[in-house]
Amino acid sequence: MKVMFAAAESHPFIKTGGLADVIGALPKALRDAGVDVRVILPKYRGISEKYREKMEPVKVIEVPVGWRNQYCGIELLNYDGVPVYFIDNEYYFGRDGVYGYLDDAERFSFYNRAVLEVLPAIDFQPDVLHCHDWHAAVIPMLLDGHYRSNPFYSNIRTVFTIHNLLYQGVFPYEVLSDLLGLDGSYFLGVEYYGNVNFMKGGIVYSDHVTTVSPTYAEEIRTPHFGYGLDGLLNARADHLSGIVNGIDTKAYNPATDPKIFTKYRNNLLKKTENKISLQQELGLPVAPHIPLVGMVTRLVDSKGLDLVTRVLDEILYYDNVQFVVLGTGDEVYERWFREAAWRYPTKLSSQIKFSDELSRKIYAASDLFLMPSKFEPCGISQLLALRYGSVPVVRETGGLNDTVQSYNEVTGEGNGFTFTNYNAHDMMNTLRRGISLYNKPEHWKRVTRNAFKGDYSWDISAQQYIDIYDKITAQAEPAQ
Repeated sequence: MKVMFAAAESHPFIKTGGLADVIGALPKALRDAGVDVRVILPKYRGISEKYREKMEPVKVIEVPVGWRNQYCGIELLNYDGVPVYFIDNEYYFGRDGVYGYLDDAERFSFYNRAVLEVLPAIDFQPDVLHCHDWHAAVIPMLLDGHYRSNPFYSNIRTVFTIHNLLYQGVFPYEVLSDLLGLDGSYFLGVEYYGNVNFMKGGIVYSDHVTTVSPTYAEEIRTPHFGYGLDGLLNARADHLSGIVNGIDTKAYNPATDPKIFTKYRNNLLKKTENKISLQQELGLPVAPHIPLVGMVTRLVDSKGLDLVTRVLDEILYYDNVQFVVLGTGDEVYERWFREAAWRYPTKLSSQIKFSDELSRKIYAASDLFLMPSKFEPCGISQLLALRYGSVPVVRETGGLNDTVQSYNEVTGEGNGFTFTNYNAHDMMNTLRRGISLYNKPEHWKRVTRNAFKGDYSWDISAQQYIDIYDKITAQAEPAQ
């Protein structure tokens, strides 16, 4: 089985969100399962020089963008056993950042077309093109519109993965002909209130659609989470799957992690040593027996920060607890957490920045991990918390609902604490339940043991993707 991944970002080269973590880890799991998998990315200016200097030039081709042909350099870097190809064009990608430019329609039209043009140039004929989010979403439509009659492409199947349906890539009608080179017969497949919707094109023209958790696959078929595409997703329900993301369990392993204070393996005493060291580093009173609640998050509404700010003063005033918050985001939340740390200097440390090292220290040191998201397609942070034995407190949405099971004091089952309604006091009561059980050692040992023993690797998910690849390549005809 030969598979090409097409995406706008990948760890460790360029990252703005969870998409990069998936593209950085899933291909390695597929490779370990025997798949010949490769990745193709834009070559952004922001890629570190230590990777750029290792890229080897492969070939130079021209890529049609509407009525023009544009330069396309192809470079190759083998990273952790996975060949990663980079599309080089300084005009489109030689700038700071990844998204948010006025010509994003042209930049990613070029990238989508380049992916298809590059395949014969590198002599790689994949069985499956696996496209991710709106940035790579029109590849299946371009394959149908420009390449199906070419024998090289005739048997290629496509999978499209939705990582976040909120961001759809909606552009003016003229993009269809001026940039994608397609006639009006293709407009219905991308039409969105008179505009062209890249995400819709991926859903319509791919052989199979996946998203990053079973619950999110159900949620996006409702008007509240569907953002105008719920009807289409219901129509394609037979070709829609939800597969939970994993994490790189080798890179995130408390037994070997060089960035945490004390390495440990299923050992709450060693975890307490990490707590003491973090309290010292952040200037909190050293109190090993007080529950420490961690948050590593973007400080934005969708992560449930409005719930937290509504009740955190009450929790910090009345409860014997400490909080550590790490992240950046909306200025109003950054300011709120700074001021709250001034009000409660012995109970709250607000770290308004991002640091991979500090995030790992928080996972390793915290007893509870708060993640009250408004919506969460999958979520990585709760999996990292579980991996490090920090018990998640989450809202039952998207991937949080699929990966965190509420602890049952009678049966001893469950690896976290959950609440259903998007309500600040429901969140507070659930967090207080966790704080209460922290002070009951027999229950706390059980719930942390359940967290430690879970399988958060990509292995199971990778096999589910392979099953989809096998299914669609066995079909006689590609999607039309």
